[in-house]
Amino acid sequence: MARRSVRTTIHTRTVREGGGFLVRRPAAMGAMMSPFLLLDEMGPVHYGPGEAIGAPDHPHRGFETVTYLLDGCMVHADSAGNSGVLSPGDVQWMTAGRGVIHSELPHPDFLASGGRSHGFQIWVNLPASQKMMAPRYQDVPSASIPEARSDDGGVWAKVIAGSCLGAEAVIDTVLPITYLHLRMEPGATLLQPVAHDLNAMLYLFGGAVEVEGRRVEDGHLALLLPGDEVELTACEDGAELLLLAGPVLDEPIARYGPFVMNTEEEIVQAIEDYRAGILA
Repeated sequence: MARRSVRTTIHTRTVREGGGFLVRRPAAMGAMMSPFLLLDEMGPVHYGPGEAIGAPDHPHRGFETVTYLLDGCMVHADSAGNSGVLSPGDVQWMTAGRGVIHSELPHPDFLASGGRSHGFQIWVNLPASQKMMAPRYQDVPSASIPEARSDDGGVWAKVIAGSCLGAEAVIDTVLPITYLHLRMEPGATLLQPVAHDLNAMLYLFGGAVEVEGRRVEDGHLALLLPGDEVELTACEDGAELLLLAGPVLDEPIARYGPFVMNTEEEIVQAIEDYRAGILA
């Protein structure tokens, strides 16, 4: 089995999104991250009463948005009448497909009380053959998402997509995605299989890990070289991270704000459909 090592690391920058909330985002994102289009760490931030903000109505077409909430409480709704609530540990895997108009806002109770807000939103590209598929939602409560722990107790994993430590995800994905939330005690080691044909990466949001002698620290995205498995060893303060993997989509990308298609003509059509009120 070939061990994966680190190809490069990318630091994050803090930007404002949606209604003005702060996110940490890798400073350079492009084809090397395929099939992932965006990785935003939302917060952590502490809101006072009446201060919490979100993302009012906005359109999407041609990809998937995956929201994973660690702290806080959000409500989402769309132009087709779908709605739901995300509480800590919950995941919403939204396949925008041919189009939705969507909002993500603080739950009224959380807005009134304030508190800590923290989570992730990741955009996953869709292949050309699936970009105009029917939209769908998978709102998955935390209790339904498998968790696992290593025999020595040093590694905890939440398996949002893919598999880890014998646990298999319950979410249905268009592409064969791996999405793991890992917590590792100082010195703990995890040997995680990752299929050779998947593009794999790590995002550290606490502590640090070593991968084949290379240290990856908090606030960095590490893109990994090909291999069949990756060995992670937590450094002196332990580590908390996401492990992501998926197939590279070797297709043209035309991207304009919330639309991700394959050609400029398809982008123009998406804008026209949105303005005409037929983005669905």
